[in-house]
Amino acid sequence: MPLPDYACEDFTDGQWTRPVYRRGSGPAVIVIHEIPGLHPQVVDFADRLVAAGMTVFMPSLFGTPGRPLSSAYMLGTVAGIICIRREFAIWNGGRSSPFVDWLRALARHAHAQCGGPGVGAVGMCFTGGFALAMATDPSVIAPVLSQPSLPLRKSKAGEIDASPEEVACVRERFQRDDLTVLGLRYRSDKLVPDARFARYAQDLGDRFVAIELDDADARQGTGMAPHSVLTVHLPESGPGKDAEIRTISFFRERLGLLPQAATSNGTISPDR
Repeated sequence: MPLPDYACEDFTDGQWTRPVYRRGSGPAVIVIHEIPGLHPQVVDFADRLVAAGMTVFMPSLFGTPGRPLSSAYMLGTVAGIICIRREFAIWNGGRSSPFVDWLRALARHAHAQCGGPGVGAVGMCFTGGFALAMATDPSVIAPVLSQPSLPLRKSKAGEIDASPEEVACVRERFQRDDLTVLGLRYRSDKLVPDARFARYAQDLGDRFVAIELDDADARQGTGMAPHSVLTVHLPESGPGKDAEIRTISFFRERLGLLPQAATSNGTISPDR
């Protein structure tokens, strides 16, 4: 089994079935992995959510669960998605990916399983914007957009992968229920242009909370330009680590858990 600490079951809704890895107890957070798949750093982040008192649901959308990152693996996954996958809206903004409907259904399922006021959801890179469109469902009360990279077209850098109707629904929900969405990115990241975060701020106002990092805040020596805030480029300390601490605290606070305090080694633990 590729993720031995996690239980795995297929989840089906409509035309799609995907394996979902589950671990932990407490309110649910859906972790939607980045390209190329459920690699070890994504699982490490999920483990920290579990340690912070939450139940993680991790669907495997593409790639091989547990397989380590490599350039060849990433390029092969990207090529496969672009050439043959129809459940994702890759190039054009103004609409969410068809697969978001499946993720909304998973959110309802996770909420029914775990209870609490609702569920959290975090997308990363290719899936980074999915959590915003998911928040049209009442079960999703803590969405996080980590380096949201779709659509890929550079001609309209301010586009986002959500429809005007979805954005209007989320905006109304957030105002009514006093909710916010967290956005994370490195300022230099060409996949997440300034105009995209400006668009979120324009559409959502103060309901969009941006955490923007400098290159110096990233983990060094990865061989990759700073991009993956919560995984590959997560450092052991400093502003980059603080972004993860704030993300986990955001989930805990929204999902009705106790506040947390940072420890001396940069991790977090519940206040007693």
